[in-house]
Amino acid sequence: MTDAPLIRYEPDLLRLRAPNPSPMTGPGTNSWILGDDRLCVIDPGPDDPAHLAALLEVIAGRPVAAILVTHAHLDHSALAQKLAQATGAPVCGFGPADSGRSPLMRALARDGVGGGEGLDHGFRIDRRLEDGATVAFGRDELVAWHMPGHMAGHLCFGWRGTAFSGDLVMGWASTLISPPDGDVAAFRASCARLRDLRPRRLLPGHGDAIEDPAARINWLLDHRAARERQILAALEQGAQTTAGLAATIYTDTPSALQPAARRNILAHLIDLMERKLVKADGAPLPEARFELTSGEVEFFSERH
Repeated sequence: MTDAPLIRYEPDLLRLRAPNPSPMTGPGTNSWILGDDRLCVIDPGPDDPAHLAALLEVIAGRPVAAILVTHAHLDHSALAQKLAQATGAPVCGFGPADSGRSPLMRALARDGVGGGEGLDHGFRIDRRLEDGATVAFGRDELVAWHMPGHMAGHLCFGWRGTAFSGDLVMGWASTLISPPDGDVAAFRASCARLRDLRPRRLLPGHGDAIEDPAARINWLLDHRAARERQILAALEQGAQTTAGLAATIYTDTPSALQPAARRNILAHLIDLMERKLVKADGAPLPEARFELTSGEVEFFSERH
């Protein structure tokens, strides 16, 4: 892991790491500064005065064409408005924190499924970036890709063969998927799409650069498939709650991360219910007991 807060990856590409290390953010959130005479900033980061000052020092008075946000989690987006006020740049993203939820996830939200870890409820944009939108800065530009999974409104950005992957694909840890914002089926589809775009390098929202994107993405997809097999195998022993499954499966996970483990388990269970492999009793899903349906279990494999 590269510990220095400021790293120059290319003559016109800098990473400034925010001072917000934690079990959920790893060494901290990566803010990316692209360009030379006219800049673009990806993920301004948490609302931290020291990080704002460090960003403005790197910007050094140069014009900023756009502030791009991969997703509206507080550790990525909370500083956007203050940076916009300081630079006059527009804030660009997919939309407010609950944007892009599927009909299923909207229904789960109405039913009180919960989630909402770190949502930036005050996040507002000046420009909405649909899938395929381009953002110009100076003589350069990048393209936005809507890639939900970690969050419904999650964007990745392509630039010169590099992909800024936000929290969809990270090198230091697997991705939290917590309904109704996270969606396992969408995560698998987005990872497969990103892999098929064949970027030469991934620059994530946390951790170091990923120099072999296909290998990392395949590992993540295999990890999700293995987690699904663990859940189904556990349910073969009888009905269980998400808490029971997490305690059975995440045996090496610290207690502080057990709530996140339960949310990941719930995300898989919702996907399995949609595929008619698992059913729940009548309790709200976070407290429900889940069991296998009478149908034959078919394990998911996502490598193709």
